[in-house]
Amino acid sequence: MGDIPAKTNMVSSIILNPQTGGKAIASDTTFQITVQMANIVAGQFTNADATYYAAPQALQGGNVVGHTHVTVQDLGSSLNPTKALDATQFAFFKGINDAGNGQGLLTANVTGGLPAGNYRVCTLAAASNHQPVLMPVAQRGTADDCTKFVVSGSGTTANAASNGGSTGDAAAALAASAVAAGPGAVESATSVASVASSSAAAQGGKGKAAATGSSAAAKSTGAATGNAGNTGGKGQAAGGGAKGSGGKAGGRKQRARREFIA
Repeated sequence: MGDIPAKTNMVSSIILNPQTGGKAIASDTTFQITVQMANIVAGQFTNADATYYAAPQALQGGNVVGHTHVTVQDLGSSLNPTKALDATQFAFFKGINDAGNGQGLLTANVTGGLPAGNYRVCTLAAASNHQPVLMPVAQRGTADDCTKFVVSGSGTTANAASNGGSTGDAAAALAASAVAAGPGAVESATSVASVASSSAAAQGGKGKAAATGSSAAAKSTGAATGNAGNTGGKGQAAGGGAKGSGGKAGGRKQRARREFIA
């Protein structure tokens, strides 16, 4: 197995961007995944085609020598699916093979962005030869992190509150993306829009959130609107992502992006 770090030097990760509950990311638009790590000598990796699992874990200054990866998977029509995802399927994958800022801050660009939908991004911390990092105790926090985020359809406005970044903002974007996801998602959009309305009221503002349409209507018109306000501000999330049963939303094919396979 190799060298095992002390309990005080266990690897840890936190995803800084995208943020859970943050503003929806525009579809097909380049964005950056940012990760802060601790207790890893980052940017150390070998040729996975030739040396995968070929050497044990090593330490430098008490910390694991290795790197991390980010992998993004499509969650389908809901941010909270009830079935485990297929580990062979991903929308984006990248091994981060540089040392970042030298203090554990690492980034990966998702060039060209992603189609509208609901996604999960996770880190995969590894030693130089790509095995998952090995820690000294069983009872511990995870070395990796995951977060869920929304990519909005083209033409969708995600600013549902005047001050931006509110819960209503994220919920309105969710309502739009749920409809953009295709048939059967409108019911989910309606539920999310209801959350946006309650959130706006709880923050002292006045607002309403509504998602209208049916599965059939969503296929042909993509009609879904959600309004949520905060301190008098108003915003709309319009699910213009559904373009018919043969369109991008109705029969969207997952695009797998590989920039480095490790």
